[in-house]
Amino acid sequence: MTTNNENGQAQRELIKGALLKIDALQTKLKACEAEKSEAIAIVGMGCRFPGGVDSPEAFWQLLNDGRDAITEVPPERWDINAYYDPDPDAPGKMNTRYGGFIDRVDEFDPRFFGISPREAVSMDPQQRLLLEVAWEALEHANIPPHSVYGSATGVFIGIIGQDYAQRLFTPGYLDQIDAYVGTGNSLGVAAGRLSYCLGLTGPSFSLDTACSSSLVTLHLACESLRRKECNLALTGGVNLILEPGLSINFSKAQMMAPDGRCKTFDGAADGYVRGEGCGIVVLKRLSDALAAGDKVLALVRGSAVNQDGPSGGLTVPSGPSQEQVVRQALNNAGIAPDAVGYIEAHGTGTALGDPIELGSLDKIFSPGRAASNPLYLGSVKTNIGHLEAAAGVAGIIKLVLALQHECLPTHLHCDKPTPRFPWADKPLRVVRERQAWGRGTQPRIAGISSFGFSGTNAHIVIEEAPQPSKTMSPRLPQEMEGRAEAAGSLQLLVLSARSDAALIALARRYRDHLSAHPDIAPVDLCGAAATGRSHFSNRLAISAAQAAEFTDSLAAFIDGNSASRLVANQAPAATPALAFLFTGQGAQYPGMGKGLYQTQPVFRRTIDQCAEILRPLCDIALAELLFASTEEQLDQTRYTQPALFCLEYALAELWQSQGIQPGAVAGHSVGEYVAACVAGVFSLEDALKLLTARARLMQALPSGGAMAAIFAGEARVSLALTGYTGKLSIAAVNGEENIVISGEETALNHVLDALQAEHIEHRKLKVSHAFHSPLMEPMLAKFASIAADIQYHVPHLPLVSNLTGKLVNEDIATPAYWVEHIRKPVRFADSIATLKNQQFRLFLELGPNPVLL
Repeated sequence: MTTNNENGQAQRELIKGALLKIDALQTKLKACEAEKSEAIAIVGMGCRFPGGVDSPEAFWQLLNDGRDAITEVPPERWDINAYYDPDPDAPGKMNTRYGGFIDRVDEFDPRFFGISPREAVSMDPQQRLLLEVAWEALEHANIPPHSVYGSATGVFIGIIGQDYAQRLFTPGYLDQIDAYVGTGNSLGVAAGRLSYCLGLTGPSFSLDTACSSSLVTLHLACESLRRKECNLALTGGVNLILEPGLSINFSKAQMMAPDGRCKTFDGAADGYVRGEGCGIVVLKRLSDALAAGDKVLALVRGSAVNQDGPSGGLTVPSGPSQEQVVRQALNNAGIAPDAVGYIEAHGTGTALGDPIELGSLDKIFSPGRAASNPLYLGSVKTNIGHLEAAAGVAGIIKLVLALQHECLPTHLHCDKPTPRFPWADKPLRVVRERQAWGRGTQPRIAGISSFGFSGTNAHIVIEEAPQPSKTMSPRLPQEMEGRAEAAGSLQLLVLSARSDAALIALARRYRDHLSAHPDIAPVDLCGAAATGRSHFSNRLAISAAQAAEFTDSLAAFIDGNSASRLVANQAPAATPALAFLFTGQGAQYPGMGKGLYQTQPVFRRTIDQCAEILRPLCDIALAELLFASTEEQLDQTRYTQPALFCLEYALAELWQSQGIQPGAVAGHSVGEYVAACVAGVFSLEDALKLLTARARLMQALPSGGAMAAIFAGEARVSLALTGYTGKLSIAAVNGEENIVISGEETALNHVLDALQAEHIEHRKLKVSHAFHSPLMEPMLAKFASIAADIQYHVPHLPLVSNLTGKLVNEDIATPAYWVEHIRKPVRFADSIATLKNQQFRLFLELGPNPVLL
């Protein structure tokens, strides 16, 4: 029978288990809720806007200068004199001569995207712009476009214009319709082609909600990221004005400003001016961006979309709907109205729309707001016009730039704010001159609205990027020291393109950027160019330490002149087979690797890992051996060999971390230990255990041996050694007429004298012992017992043996091999010949000094 105590204990256990499950479920629920509202990071941007803007940097320059980018309609679009009439009711005429236009929309490099020139002719230039700007946005995010191939990246594009299709489908062009016109001009294909060309497999669609299109797509992209339908998103919009038809239509609807200026919030507001452009932003979940070490430009905290429904007319704005969408976005972001400092308004500059928008903003942001905390208002449409499908993303990019530069740029054309709003009684202020907008104790937050004449409204809440973490890891001071060291060291700038002309154009952009930003850190410039761009066949490499040196070398390349530390070449169609070669003893020097240890985290981590393994095996710390020893100390074999091994192994790890992978490995004498470790013959721990034993036993041998390089063939040298068995032997065959002999010094001197009499050149080597000679034999038995305790594996990389000069497999995975390795000659020349026979044409020597090649 069970007792009451037992029953009570069982009940307590049940209750305890239930509580634990409830806690687990609550934790899971909180995590789910957090994911649903996670901030979305903007990590990259690309744009083409009026005023010659072809980058975010150029856009900020236009905004900061307070420039108006509106011009008269270019003749290549249409003959404005044939279509202009100041009377908006004149049939077939428009009542404005102006617009915001971007340059060279007819230029496109189709082969860059794998598109035939014939197909490109039938493609809407909007599709072409999207490809170019999306590529640039990824590079701006330091994400090489080729790296997203096959990824679940989403594409969300706002596009409404069909001017090019109208041109191609007019009766006079029908006989020129080909198989590409349909896909080239479908709005739906605009997003699909972007996904296709970049190899993206996430959600992909084009969207038309009129003027609000690119903010609605941003909203949908954020929701898709939170639902984990995609891990990266490209979102934005595009708009081109190629035909006069819509401008005529909008003139008839009394939407167009005759003077071609958006006078948003001004009493003289009388319509908007059409503009064109393309903008793309790159989005990630904030947690993913931080984990990847991305530079976060700003955050999307919340968003909302709604519809006007039955307003005063199909295209008449609805104040209540505008108010509701802004409130919903704030609620989704968890942001109070008084925390918002700036609104990038829809602000088209119409006499009807502006007061309605001001009224809805007033109802949300004025109650309870102190006069010391005004809500600033502005609209990018006053600079570049109304970009229609791309209007929202243009405002987003403006906002991000304003946060980065801590300044609200001037809102143009508002000399006398509209009398239809009681400005004096309200805390709303138009940014009529540049306004400082620095970081404070609370994050800077802004909102942006887009209201489509379709009735679809969108509002996005943007917050400044989080400050970099101030929590310092134990390694961080060392990294900062390394960064300071890197500031004065040589850096490598690598640029590439698909053609010589494109490479020159790219070099020109880098030169202009450096000229405009002479204080840029070369390490940042070079790092972004190397890791944030895809690499193509036409290549340029420049080595320099200062920004000005890079500028001069780029200028020389552009002008067709040569310069030191500059190489321009075309990469082969196939990547050449690469072999790592590891240097042997004799190349060491005090301080070797110090610069890399200070500036390269991978190298430093590997050296630190080796140092920890060596701690019980060596009486001097590795860092001291490498960076603080004397030449006399470092030249002692017991220290030389482990120091060389660790340096070369760290170099191999560093190169491989940069994507440089060997197709085969080989080493010279002690260098073969590194090659074997890289090839997986033994672990790093076993390699160092075996090598330090080798070095210690060699150091314990009597001194007095000698080595010399003989510049004659192996047969002639072998003949010279006749009669010296047990005293001298060939230690290395480095070339057809480069043979190293080793052994007793007296005997070696006799041989050298005899060769000198025959006018055969030689050079004695500075060594502590006679390596690879009979003088090594007293240590072999002890070494063999240590080698027997090591675990060996067949190499997973092609490995060329010192003993045979040929590829080796299971033979190297035995103690006997490494015993023979001490005594037998290094057949390095045969090793190189074997690699060449295996079609290796590229060799990378890893060591303190290049002595093998």
